[in-house]
Amino acid sequence: MHELTLKDVGITDPDLLGLIDRLDAYLYGLYPPEEVFGVDLDDPELTDIHFVVAYLDGKPVGCGAIKEIDKTATELKRFYVEPEARNRGIAGRMLRYLEDKAGAQGYARIRLETGVPQLEAVAFYKKNGYCAIEPYGEYIGCPSSLCFEKLLQG
Repeated sequence: MHELTLKDVGITDPDLLGLIDRLDAYLYGLYPPEEVFGVDLDDPELTDIHFVVAYLDGKPVGCGAIKEIDKTATELKRFYVEPEARNRGIAGRMLRYLEDKAGAQGYARIRLETGVPQLEAVAFYKKNGYCAIEPYGEYIGCPSSLCFEKLLQG
């Protein structure tokens, strides 16, 4: 039996930064650079973002964040599970954790963007109650962007 733990971390956490580097490498293999939407971790204005790292038997295997869009909505960002750790329920646990965190912070809905080539991600979000919406914010006009939203229970 493997032990999965979730840990809230800051934006300078080395485990988080390593996971984000691997996520970026994966995304840059799928998309042109102008279609990869990250988070500027060096931005001094970066507030209202909450990161979590998933550890499987003490090894960092996944990460995710919620970042405020406005007072009623937050966005799921930088959501990633290492390929060798997939299909073990880690993404689902992280997603529920971040959704619970968003709800506790008073957000009514959570949005996200993924891309056409990420069929597994699209299926995962749909399975977890996310519905397709029109592209919003920086994703408007991006040909590969698919956006989703889920209403959170109050």
